[in-house]
Amino acid sequence: MSFDAENKMQFLFALRSKGVTDSTVLNAMERIDRGAFIQEGLFTDRAYEDMPLPIACGQTISQPSVVGLMTQAAQIQPRDKVLEVGTGSGYQAAILSLLARRVYTVDRHRRLVQAARAVFEAMDLTNITAFTADGSHGLPDQAPFDRIVVTAAAEDPPGPLLAQLKIGGIMVVPVGQSDAVQSLIRVTRHESGFEYDELRPVRFVPLVEGLGKD
Repeated sequence: MSFDAENKMQFLFALRSKGVTDSTVLNAMERIDRGAFIQEGLFTDRAYEDMPLPIACGQTISQPSVVGLMTQAAQIQPRDKVLEVGTGSGYQAAILSLLARRVYTVDRHRRLVQAARAVFEAMDLTNITAFTADGSHGLPDQAPFDRIVVTAAAEDPPGPLLAQLKIGGIMVVPVGQSDAVQSLIRVTRHESGFEYDELRPVRFVPLVEGLGKD
């Protein structure tokens, strides 16, 4: 299935109906073909539906409306340096790359990082740097970041990631103690501390410390 004009129209309509209204986010999501991040022959016929899909290493590619809402909540500006924790398929990072100056993305699974790099190269997305590392610790050598987007759920916003956020920066992270009860949280760092806004219920795979076996 190709990301043709009809699919794009239905895709964007579904995003708007779920609350993704920022024109810059919608434009980025129109330009990035989600089908390119799904393994050929596996669920490719559902690439443009608003649903999560399985990928390698027991992970998922998030449903487009959640990707859009998280991106919208991050309020990314053109000069921002962004950290994404949880590369997964690379879909979220690709969208971020159209909005930000620089995107650093990290995943504990080497296999996922290698596959995502190949898609970034094929799409000529040259402002993304992907690392295999323990994302719960962020990337101290590249910090601080204007924006941090976490695509796995933590019990609380991780302290190392909060520490790597610039003053005035925003982190968007799913928080919850089980996969059944999670909330998407926007954290804004001020001179005096952190402000937390609960946005909506979500369901993500857990944020796991350490490196994966593959």
